[in-house]
Amino acid sequence: MVIFDDYSRITWALFLAAKNDTFHAFKKLAKVLKNEKSSKIVCLRSDHGREFLNEKFEHFCEKHGIKPNFSAPRTPQQNGVVE
Repeated sequence: MVIFDDYSRITWALFLAAKNDTFHAFKKLAKVLKNEKSSKIVCLRSDHGREFLNEKFEHFCEKHGIKPNFSAPRTPQQNGVVE
């Protein structure tokens, strides 16, 4: 999974064994960013991948004030620099 900060252009590559590990890896990265970097995730932009469309992610984003932003299916042009 590649996570890209649009503001600073910093990129994190997280290696996952399976797509269902996405939530735990994202949760761990959010904690690291908050504690070590004193940064907060404001918006999560995704390509409608099913790994980000579930109840766990919705609850986590709502709890931490993260705005989910999904691009239209099969339109990599909307995903900015990540694509």
